[in-house]
This record gives sequence, structure tokens and C-alpha cells, in this order.
Amino acid sequence: MSTDIEPPRTAETTEDELEALIGDRAIARDDHLNAPGFVINPDDVQDVLADLRDEAGFDHLSCLTAQQYEDRYESIYHMKKYVDPTQEVSVVVPTTLDEPTSQSAEPVFRTADWHEREAFDLVGIDYEGHPDPRRILLPETWQGHPLSLDYDQTKPQVVTLSEYENPIQPDHIDSESDTMFLNVGPHHPATHGVLHIKTVLDGETVLDVDPDIGYLHRCEEQMCQQGTYRHQIMPYPDRWDYVSSGLLNEWAYARVAEDLADIEVPEYAQVIRTMGAELCRIASHMLALGTFALDVYGDFTAVFQYAFRDREVIQDILEDLTGQRLMFNYFRLGGVAWDLPEPREEFIAQTRDFLDELPAKVDEYNDLLTTNEIFQIRCVDTGILEPEVAKEYGCTGPVARGSGIDYDLRRDDPYGYYENLEWDVVTEDGCDNYSRVLVRMREVEESAKIIEQCLDLIEEWPEDEREVQANVPRTLKPDPDTEVYRAVEGAKGELGIYIRSDGTDKPGRFKIRSPCYHNLSVLEQMVQGEYIPDLVASLGSLDIVLGEVDR
Repeated sequence: MSTDIEPPRTAETTEDELEALIGDRAIARDDHLNAPGFVINPDDVQDVLADLRDEAGFDHLSCLTAQQYEDRYESIYHMKKYVDPTQEVSVVVPTTLDEPTSQSAEPVFRTADWHEREAFDLVGIDYEGHPDPRRILLPETWQGHPLSLDYDQTKPQVVTLSEYENPIQPDHIDSESDTMFLNVGPHHPATHGVLHIKTVLDGETVLDVDPDIGYLHRCEEQMCQQGTYRHQIMPYPDRWDYVSSGLLNEWAYARVAEDLADIEVPEYAQVIRTMGAELCRIASHMLALGTFALDVYGDFTAVFQYAFRDREVIQDILEDLTGQRLMFNYFRLGGVAWDLPEPREEFIAQTRDFLDELPAKVDEYNDLLTTNEIFQIRCVDTGILEPEVAKEYGCTGPVARGSGIDYDLRRDDPYGYYENLEWDVVTEDGCDNYSRVLVRMREVEESAKIIEQCLDLIEEWPEDEREVQANVPRTLKPDPDTEVYRAVEGAKGELGIYIRSDGTDKPGRFKIRSPCYHNLSVLEQMVQGEYIPDLVASLGSLDIVLGEVDR
């Protein structure tokens, strides 16, 4: 069996064609496990990236990884194609230690704005021509760059008293321009976490927004770099999107580490992974639906509580499977921790009961929400996100598919058991807040299809062939300087991880590509010219979790 919709494809760009396109601007090769790599000079960034986008179709700047070596700094631009993400290329930009300055990629890809701000903030690379070269995760008063080699983690942060000023300016009116400055958050029920949005208004019309993030920054990348591949990293991914996507997050790490260590996962374990991941996807979309109804018209008594009622059923199923309700720690490199709980028949029946009741519940949500006149007035033609703008900002997941972008890694870059199952990739072309809700509602039904097929397979699987883990060495030490970027389709979009090994049992560099981080960066484009209530609705439609934005 296969998916009902075949992925759109273009002719593959060969390495020879890439070499010819980049030409003598490539000063060396630096191939990664899954992508050809080209080392270029810091002054050629915009030209090379523009040519790769316009001439070869690499229109998705998926991730930027910055790091410091003993002899240089390095920026790695991970590029893909929206029509075929299996076609990848890495553009490596080294700079000297005494002058870590590189040309900004922001004029070519708008998503490089936040990427490069983070690289400057944490590693210390300057990007010449960047339109807004400020820190993004740490306060402006922070001294040093935490991921640079000379950073002293034991040294206290000492700054002058004047620099301890409250970063949240008081609301005020500019008498010259008749505009008003308004703080939304960081502690506000409409921000889905500790998010501060600096907003400039003309009356009630939004002129500009500046999302101020970093209030929940927890150094997840550093903690993963201090943990061993085999045992100590896997518990961390549950805590990125901590409310709903635990197994999806775990799969992101499992996929990249298994590629790095060349680990083959048993087929039966892949089926269990796929089933658990889709249960998490439904739980995530239920949370998104309930909180969005609360954002848009204050519906706490109906849709919000109904959504949590159904989400709790999934949490019960996942607790039976994994032993935990939220921080599952169920995946293992090479498979999963254990098989289905006993008695198996009871667990399967419980899951089937949930699936049997789901269509009626989806109809109920449509009656209460998507056909509600107030909801439609608030959501139709608000928060417009054109597909080309979404691509410029690296948007993925329901946010991109709500703008008609047919991109889903489960189908387009297959992993797990997805390519053997029948299901559809859901898109809507309304490009507004309403379309993003419809995508999530329809994806719940597609996830249910996948889970049903997984249960059928699990029931029929011969008992003596139920292998849940591959034989993985206790200690993993990949070859030094092996580099790989891999991603999965999280509930909110492309969740990717880059790892560079240094020959030890711990990563030399561990970079998290958060879909929420990218999707939030496009908020300013969605709300300009809208009203304040539309700003709240647009933010809710992005379905962000600040634990994953800040990491």
C-alpha cells in the first residue's frame, strides 16, 4: 500500500550540476551523511544561496547551524526543496577566529533573520548586512556567547546597574506620529507561554510587531551536547514541545542518531513508533483547537473543555503504552522501550474505541466551531499568509499547508512505516486563520486512518517476530567530524536536528531546528494592517509552544 497522494517531484539536481552551478566559489567540499556540502567564502553567501534557490530550486532554507572549532567559526546553511525535501545541499561558510564575520543570507531568505541572530547570540558570529543584528534568546546585557569555546560558564554575569532596566517598555503614545506602543505579554493568556510581543498601533490597526522570545530558554542544545548518544539524550526531546509532541520529538532525535550510527530499526518497532507518533499528533491538534477557540471568542465551557476531554483519552492510551503521561521517554535508539502493555487485546480495544468515537466528535467540533458565524468572521480572511511568504520564512506543518504548500516529511522524505500505509496530506488554500484550523481538524482524521492500519498490523504480527529493539552497542562513538541533519514531521512542522560527532560518545555539536521558531518569525507579516483581536487570532493559529521556540 502507499499514500493516496504521490509527492510532487522535480528532476533531481546532481552533484555535478551543483558543482557547475557554484563553480570556483566553492573552495572545498565537506559532504554530510545526507547531503553534498560546499565550502564557500564568507563574501559569497548571498550569490551562492540565490543561485541555488533560483537556478536549482533549493527554495527551503531549513536550518542554519553555527559552531566554533579550534581554528575557525563555521555557519552551515541546510537547504532543501519544498517540492522534494530528499534533495538537500549544505553550504558551509568558515570565518577566522579573529574576525568572525560573514555575509548575511537575509536578503535571499527572510528566515535567515532569526537564524543569524541566534547564531550571533549563542556562538558569536557577526553577519554583515543583517537588518537587525541583536541578540534574540538572551538579554541584550548578556556578556559573551554561551556556545563559543572560550565561554566561562562559571563566571557570573556582571553588568552596570543601568543595563538592568526593565526590557518591557511602558505603553505610550508617540505624539509626533499618533502611534501607540503596546506590550502584549510576556505573561498574558493569549501568548501561549512567556512571549512578549512589542506592538505598534495606529488606533486599533497593527503597524508593526516584534516578538521578543527567550524567556524560557533552557540551554537544551548544550545539555544534549553533554549527554551520551546511547542513553542520556533521549529524555530531553520530550521537554521541547512539552505539552503534546513527546514521541514526535523523540523520533526526531532517534532518526538523526540512527542515521549517524547506521542503526536499522526492526519493522515491528517502526509500526509501534508510527502509531504512537500519530496519537501524539492528535493530542497536539486537540490542544491547538481548544486553545484557539479560547483565543478567538473566549469559548472555555464548550470547545476548550471538549478538546481536553478527548485529549485526556489519548493521554490515557499513551500512559498505558509508555508508562508516562507527558514526558514519555519511550523511544530508544534502534526501536522502542517495550512492546504493547498486557493484556494486548485490552490496549488495542481501548485504542479502537477511541477511534470509533472520533468521527462523531470531529463532527461535533465542526458544528460548534468551524460553522460558527462568529468564529468565521474572526478567522476568514484574517492572518493572511501567502505561500511565497511562508516559504521565505521556512514555515512548515499546518501553517504551511494552510497556505496550500503541499509539504509533509512523512510522505516526501519517508521514515517509519508511513510509506506503507494509506493516508492523505491535507492542504487548504485559504491562507488565513480559518484554513489553518481546517488543516488541523482534517489531519486528526488522517492520523486516525494511520493508527487504525497500525493496529491491524500489530494484531496480525506473528508473536515470535515482535522485535522492538535492534541490537545497539552500549556505547556509540561515531567517526569524528561526521555530520548529519535529519528531520521528522512534528505536529507543528519540520522538527530537525543537526549533529556533528567528535569521535567521543557525546555530540560535538547538537542543533535543534524548531518548527515553532520558524512559524513564529512570520507573525509580523501576517498581522500588519490587521486589528488587535486579529493579532491574537493569528498568533493562536500558529500553535506555538515557547518551550520549543526557545529550547
